[in-house]
Amino acid sequence: MPQPPHPHPRLLVADQVAGRVSLLDLPGGEEVAALDHRHPAEHAGFLALPDDLVACVDDRAGELLVLDPYGPDAGRPLVRRRIPVAVPAEHLAAAPDGRRLAVTTGLGRNEEAWTGLLTAVDLDAPDGAVAVRVRGRTGEPGVTVLGGPSPLVVLRHREPGELLVHRHRDLMAAPPSCPPVEPVRRIGLPDADGHGDAHDPATGRVFAAAGSGVHRLRHEGERVAPEPPLPWGADGRTGGRGYYLRLDPVRRTLWSCVRGGPSAPGQWPEWTNDAWWHGLDTGITGRLELGPGLVFRLAVTARHIAYSRVHPDGDELILLAAPTAPGARPHIAARLPLPAMAGAPRRGGTPWDGVQRRAIAASPGAGLVAVSRGGHGEVHVFDADRAEWVTTLILPTPLDDGGHLALITPGDGAHADPVGR
Repeated sequence: MPQPPHPHPRLLVADQVAGRVSLLDLPGGEEVAALDHRHPAEHAGFLALPDDLVACVDDRAGELLVLDPYGPDAGRPLVRRRIPVAVPAEHLAAAPDGRRLAVTTGLGRNEEAWTGLLTAVDLDAPDGAVAVRVRGRTGEPGVTVLGGPSPLVVLRHREPGELLVHRHRDLMAAPPSCPPVEPVRRIGLPDADGHGDAHDPATGRVFAAAGSGVHRLRHEGERVAPEPPLPWGADGRTGGRGYYLRLDPVRRTLWSCVRGGPSAPGQWPEWTNDAWWHGLDTGITGRLELGPGLVFRLAVTARHIAYSRVHPDGDELILLAAPTAPGARPHIAARLPLPAMAGAPRRGGTPWDGVQRRAIAASPGAGLVAVSRGGHGEVHVFDADRAEWVTTLILPTPLDDGGHLALITPGDGAHADPVGR
């Protein structure tokens, strides 16, 4: 008989430097399963799939891993499938049904882009999972995979600013030896600084963040049609741009963080940060000041949006209460202090190179938020609804570079955001 859904959320904690993935039961933090010698690609992140599955890329082994966080309860292994893919993995995305995926490659630990390999994957091909590698342009392309009768793979290239559209079936039909491929359509972007991708399966829209705004494509059948971009300016606040973009499936909202201030990385404590949102059904766009320092990725809970802010004067978890009524706007519900990191970024240095970072995760079906403390082997768990600390989880490895996290709740619908986070 099928096992009933596990009632508790689960947390995947990846230490991509040490090579370990831990599966923890929340809120207590008991370890359910672990994987050694696994190095998930931090930038490609974790990708939620239907049926409470999660995908990631082992950047050392060159494998796409499909993880089953509730499988160990029924005697199944944590790793359900392993599919070879090209690495270093830069971005990972799936079509809404979770069957067809794409993995792009980036710099990895290299100073310059050296591979333009793109891997297309069909998890449910007639003879089992199949992966095909093709060659495109080198760089650090973002990717989205659009569903429907003819799924499309849309690559966002930073330089030059361009969206390249491929048919997924054409990629899967490519011959061996990594042949070059030509897109079925090229769509130019006015900027050579794109960073951030999202996909709304309900409308078929693709969103690409760039300096001039959030550029949009609408998918209809085998066609994609550009639409006017969304501006970063809103609520009288101008300047800056978002470097991260994600879909909130609970409220059907796009979220980002708009960064402004001095351009020099050494002046990162003076960077300004605004929460930016756009209602996909209402068309309303807004901004809300978060504070100075480094704010990057965000997490979506059932009733809040969570940001972590790093600053020499103190780090914090910022919780935005999501609107609950038509016309309502998000507001800051709480600012919760985070313990300092011994290897935190310092004034005058960059906030990325040779320093510790934080990862953040939440589930759209629950109220918990997890934030890592890079270099200390700790993950702090908070209850967003009560705006309070719940527990500190101690991991067996230091989580250098912050590690990477994914928080899963049974049936939370997280796969409605089909881009790796």
